[in-house]
Amino acid sequence: MSLPHAILTALLEKPSSGLELARRFDRSIGYFWSATHQQIYRELGKLEEAGLIRALPAGAPARGQKKEYEVLPAGRDALAAWVSGTDDPRPVRDPLLLRMRAAAVVGTGGLEEELRRHLDLHRRQLAEYRAIEERDFPPERDGEEDRLRHAVLRGGIGLETFWTEWLAEALTALGERKDG
Repeated sequence: MSLPHAILTALLEKPSSGLELARRFDRSIGYFWSATHQQIYRELGKLEEAGLIRALPAGAPARGQKKEYEVLPAGRDALAAWVSGTDDPRPVRDPLLLRMRAAAVVGTGGLEEELRRHLDLHRRQLAEYRAIEERDFPPERDGEEDRLRHAVLRGGIGLETFWTEWLAEALTALGERKDG
């Protein structure tokens, strides 16, 4: 996935200004595809130049007025073509995993604290995802769009569950190594 596709998706869900998009990235899309405000504004310009989005006409001209964008038919077509395409899974590239591998050969000083910090971060993220699920996906919300959005959230819950369980196991293994 790329940032242009994330922006097209967000704009199809709701026409927005750059600032509104950045806030939405901070609250939802950013959980699985992050971008800085600068990256979002830069990409909006490229998408507009490519004829995939347009700024909606403003009511009355005002200095500093926010531009609100919507997706044009060409943008919807480009996103649909991307959705129907394929991508291979990407290999995991996580500094913590490399740090643990290195600790096996140079010693584990400081590693336990880092593992505990990561465990706490993943536990908090898992709790946040579960709160979102409870709030946003009651059983009666069962439309296709809701099911797909819920599937994405369930993927996040599954990943955070994996990390919390794995980090607890890693801490146990580290304790056994230190004791052994």
